[in-house]
Amino acid sequence: MSIKPPLTELPIKTADSGFYRGFAKDVTITGKLAVGGLVIWAVAFPDNAASVLSGLNSFILATFNYWYVYAMAFFFLTCIGLALLPASARLKLGRPEDKPEFSTFSWFSMMFGAGIGIGMLTYATGEPIYHFQTNPDVIMGSVEGSSVEAVRSAYKWSFSHWGLHAWASYAVVGLALAYFSFRRGLPLTIRSALAPLFGKALSGPLGFVIDVVAVVATVLGVAQTLGFGVNQFIAGMHRIGVGDWLLTDAGDPTKSAIAMALVVIIGASTLSALSGVGKGIKWLSNINMGLSFALLAFFMVFGSTFFGLQALFVGIFDYLAATPSLLFTVWNSDGVDGSVASQLAGWQGGWTIFYWAWWVAFAPFVGVFLARISKGRTIREYVLGAAIVPSVMCFVWFALVGGTAIDLELSGEAQNAIIGTGLSDQLFATLSAMLSDTLAWVFSVAVVILLLTYLVTSADSAVLIINTINAAGDEGPKARPHILFWGAALALVVGALLMIGGLGAIQTAMIIGALPFSVVMVLMAVSLLKAIWRDSQREKMGLSYFDDESTGPSPAE
Repeated sequence: MSIKPPLTELPIKTADSGFYRGFAKDVTITGKLAVGGLVIWAVAFPDNAASVLSGLNSFILATFNYWYVYAMAFFFLTCIGLALLPASARLKLGRPEDKPEFSTFSWFSMMFGAGIGIGMLTYATGEPIYHFQTNPDVIMGSVEGSSVEAVRSAYKWSFSHWGLHAWASYAVVGLALAYFSFRRGLPLTIRSALAPLFGKALSGPLGFVIDVVAVVATVLGVAQTLGFGVNQFIAGMHRIGVGDWLLTDAGDPTKSAIAMALVVIIGASTLSALSGVGKGIKWLSNINMGLSFALLAFFMVFGSTFFGLQALFVGIFDYLAATPSLLFTVWNSDGVDGSVASQLAGWQGGWTIFYWAWWVAFAPFVGVFLARISKGRTIREYVLGAAIVPSVMCFVWFALVGGTAIDLELSGEAQNAIIGTGLSDQLFATLSAMLSDTLAWVFSVAVVILLLTYLVTSADSAVLIINTINAAGDEGPKARPHILFWGAALALVVGALLMIGGLGAIQTAMIIGALPFSVVMVLMAVSLLKAIWRDSQREKMGLSYFDDESTGPSPAE
């Protein structure tokens, strides 16, 4: 049986001179216009923007719930399958002689800091506390909300959102990009991962559309994460005594506070982005990982340790046992307000579907970044480092930090101070309930610093990744004006959406932006599976599948 050689050349037209030298002008300019148009629309017509976004959001959550659930299940099964099958697990993301560029600690630190650090700081307390009060088991009457029995189900659902599903979606994108870039020599950009399906057609309009969709999804996905971080950063600044001007009487961030936070965060992240991955981003990632372990150690020693460890092990067991059914569970409303079916559908739309859209929107950014720093690692090593270890790290955080908050509420020591405050303030409220005023202030300062490093790491990594996509996968063009533009664009998107509708407006825009890229991600996973299977056939026939030893490019595999 004959088999075509793999595609090893994918020309992407870039400008030879001028302001856009080294960049694919069609992708770069279109992406800038799309993001700029969103900002202008949100600022100039806030009521119309809020109304339209809300309507689209409701339509997507009601219509595409099956799609998101089944797509995420596909990513999960793809990742686990590739890591377990010996034929694929031993394949290296690169040439046989390639070695990893970064140490294991720096590699993991950069993955974790860019991938999920901010959300973890916000939700490690907030999500277990919320699901402790209500979750599908409570809605269906299996357990009573806010009871000791509800703790177990709270962690099952929390872990389901922050476990292997989330990291598998990132890992699939990064794996596909690394495979085609480092084994085939294709550009490190989103369109390259679809080479086995569409071949050289990706050099034209099809590839242009794919990369633009990835850029827009990246901006909106990162905006979602930064939005949470900005709100929590402001809440922390208020806790440590910066001033009452940071919050309104209703407890929401003021416009002045949002502007101040964005100037600090985006200013620092832009400086870091200008220094590149090997300097600013690497060092910031190591710093925030060290601070994360220090804060975790504090909760291990001074928090509700036994309660948290029990929640960790029982929660992991329940999560793994429930995963086969959770993979494909979709709840639909029966149209009756207050019915069990409607409540379950509302919960799933507000939590699970929202999360799946968030991970999808964040995946082009994290995926390109994971690929960029993972050259030389095997697929099994990659999946272990990019999906399994980060999931366990999230579980530990949620169990120790969130478990302490739940225990303080169950014992009555917190007196509803944690449950009664907003999501962005719950970690600080937990510290306040645990410690004396002085120690609570000290540790609140540490959390604010940690949060700032996570925010800067996410923002500067995003700017570099957007520029990499715009430059047809080339990291070479530093192009300070473009780095400055995308730094400012991120700040304006976050600020504009926060001001027209708070985090809800950012969530809505992100869910809308994630939908087209979810289609691209499914095609990337199919493309990766096809390429690995074809390479196994080439190996059996004694043929090479590396870029400089193949017999020549073909229209498609």
